[in-house]
Amino acid sequence: MSLSMHTATVPTCTRALNSLAAILEKAAAHAEARKIDPAALLGTRLFPDMLPLAMQIQLANDSARSGAARLAGAEVPAFEAKERGFADWIAATRDTIVFLESLRSTQFEGAADKTITWQTRSSTKSMQGTPYLFHHVLPNVFFHVTTAYDILRQSGLEIGKQDYLGKS
Repeated sequence: MSLSMHTATVPTCTRALNSLAAILEKAAAHAEARKIDPAALLGTRLFPDMLPLAMQIQLANDSARSGAARLAGAEVPAFEAKERGFADWIAATRDTIVFLESLRSTQFEGAADKTITWQTRSSTKSMQGTPYLFHHVLPNVFFHVTTAYDILRQSGLEIGKQDYLGKS
């Protein structure tokens, strides 16, 4: 049996985002228990030239949602870039998961070989479906989820590898 584009995309991104949402729930409780301003935590960066936690969450969601939509031939859902608290980020991440789970395997038929084109801030890019998924979408989802994890871990949140990996 070969690996379908749907199976490689939807469950993989869903698992990563479920882990992110669970980590954010722990972060919200951590901030409340220690009387840490949630906005300060959401503005935390690993290094001054890196994006803050809130943007890591935004980009993890954007990468999963837009990547899956393009591969499925679906419209990329709008995701307003705005200031959010932990509850809003958790809800937004759960909404992305609902969107991903709404995509059917039949929508991904032929996605491996179709050309995917998207606009970045500075250019238009194109790739075939398989390299787009494995060289662009999944690495971006994992990078931003990992960076969010790292920011929260560095900020004192007691999380470990199992929190990142999520439930099997």
